[in-house]
Amino acid sequence: MNIKEKFGFKVKELREQKGFSIEFLANISNVDRTYISDIEKGKRNVSIEIIEKIILALDSDFATFFNELNFKK
Repeated sequence: MNIKEKFGFKVKELREQKGFSIEFLANISNVDRTYISDIEKGKRNVSIEIIEKIILALDSDFATFFNELNFKK
């Protein structure tokens, strides 16, 4: 799994834990819903600004979010 896929998986996992639809996350993060869908599928290189919008909308923070990603091969 590459970093884009790991990031997308984590976004989807947190979104589903919160009970958010992609549409709702798009609305509260001000990120297009198709863009979020592509992120969750690991198809997008995401800018730091978009990462911040999504993490804040998911009521998380950078440290917590990235500490939960597994960067090992």
